Amino acid sequence: MSPDVASEIVAVNVPRSLAALNGEPPALFLPNAKTAERFFEFFTADIRNKNTRRAYYKAVCRFSEWCGGRGLRDLAHVKPMHVAAYIEGLQGENPEGEGFSKPTVKQHLAALRMLFDWLVLGHVLDVNPAHAVRGPKHRVKKGKTPVLTKDEARALLDSIAVTRKVKRADGTEHEIPLLTGLRDRALIGTMLYTFARVGAVLQMDVRDYFTQGRRSRVRLHEKGGIEHEAQCHHNLEVYLDEYIAAAGIAADKDGPLFRTTGRLTGTPHRMTQPDAYRMIQRRAKKAGIKTQIGNHSMRATGITAYLKNGGTREYAQAMAAHSSPRTTELYDRRADEITLDEYEKVGI
Repeated sequence: MSPDVASEIVAVNVPRSLAALNGEPPALFLPNAKTAERFFEFFTADIRNKNTRRAYYKAVCRFSEWCGGRGLRDLAHVKPMHVAAYIEGLQGENPEGEGFSKPTVKQHLAALRMLFDWLVLGHVLDVNPAHAVRGPKHRVKKGKTPVLTKDEARALLDSIAVTRKVKRADGTEHEIPLLTGLRDRALIGTMLYTFARVGAVLQMDVRDYFTQGRRSRVRLHEKGGIEHEAQCHHNLEVYLDEYIAAAGIAADKDGPLFRTTGRLTGTPHRMTQPDAYRMIQRRAKKAGIKTQIGNHSMRATGITAYLKNGGTREYAQAMAAHSSPRTTELYDRRADEITLDEYEKVGI
């Protein structure tokens, strides 16, 4: 394929998110216009989640570089033994191995399988060379996301200052709302009380907090295009009402609900996941919490607290919008609380 044709295909088809990851497309998948077009269709048409797209694109580029370093420059010459050797290398099972974790290796293999399947369906390849390759066995029964205890979660929320005292002209003091504190408490509360992913919460617009009947609800846009509604816990209702009232954004129905500092009024600017992560780190440190928590810890903490209070996994699955009960099982940390007395029973 000529450089001009390749450049034209790249310019038209490659998403910005892919172009930013790698200066040039992987050479293995650009032998001709048909293959190149099918390659970019896989990432633009078949994969809609930007995080999955980014991870799979990096995995495919890495495999292309690996093949190029071994003289494999024709896609048709890639065989199952080549894919198997690459996977073994990722696991650190040969002298050149890098020792990636099992979940990472499985993700790389999944990216190759799906892409090759897409190329087979597009009549670019006759067979999928990754289809018969087996990845490492890996079964997770308990999630690794750090969770907070009930007391820690309560301390985190209570430590957030939502008002501050100012002096009037006559010398008396009165309290005024702190928008940043109100926003942060409402954001953390939404994740804790609805079991929502941080991405779903940050995608909420003002209209996604509404009243139906006599109860307030939130509308969450979860992964896979799933739209999920959750009733508000009475604490969350207070947090959201106070934040929206103080920010004066109730009428801006199409605007983002959670906005960056300095944009609570004026031109709205939606908070990002890194914004939320930095906020949680700052708030946790101020609350004296030593557990290394992140955005997802709020979701895990909420589910764990619900189950400890007598909730069922079936309802937890529905409330968290999990497609599989096995996913909900990962958040059940009730068995973690083994007391010191139990260990003292080891009478050696």
